Amino acid sequence: MEPGYLLAFTTGILGGFGHCIGMCGPLVASYTLAVPAQGARPVVATISSHLLYNLGRITTYGLIGAVMGLSGTFVNVAGRLAGSQNIVAVAAGVMMILMGLDIAGIRGGTSWIERHNSSVLRLAQRAGASQSWLRYYPLGLILGLLPCGLSYTVFIASAGTGGLFPGMVTALLFGLGTLPALLLFGTVISSLSASLRGAIYRASGIVVIFMGIYFLFRGIRTYAGL
Repeated sequence: MEPGYLLAFTTGILGGFGHCIGMCGPLVASYTLAVPAQGARPVVATISSHLLYNLGRITTYGLIGAVMGLSGTFVNVAGRLAGSQNIVAVAAGVMMILMGLDIAGIRGGTSWIERHNSSVLRLAQRAGASQSWLRYYPLGLILGLLPCGLSYTVFIASAGTGGLFPGMVTALLFGLGTLPALLLFGTVISSLSASLRGAIYRASGIVVIFMGIYFLFRGIRTYAGL
């Protein structure tokens, strides 16, 4: 497997257990655990709502990753015309290292990104007003747009891939990595202490740093013709 794909998936797993259940867990409980009194059995309905929500969220990630990868392609074409190749990979690597340092708690923080979510939540409330059991999919599509330092970092990585398909796969694998945490939220995972979740989240920052180093090295290596 492409190293960048593996790092994106690992970031999703660690970030899912360390961050997503803290940031998105209340939203998951609010929007996907409300089961209608009639219809399917509660357990089946709950699982289906989770799956639809996460399918929508991961779909949004994949679309954003594809767009970012395509934008990276355009910038790289312009870079080749100017005599500079893989400038997106180098820039993405630097940004990911900086954001990884923030996530790991070594410097700054990414909470400023996550404060700007009111417009997305308003859209989600409108979608949630529907009585259709299919409403969880559009909810996931909308909530996949929530400002999040971790997902934004992966979208930067998608741009660094320099292609629509690899950008989409990078974001999709990250989304799939976050899936276990959100599916298990409210059962075993909810018993994890805040300090343990914080430690796991910081560990995901270390993986982001390694991902940034990987993209930085790849861009410099290609530029230097190594």
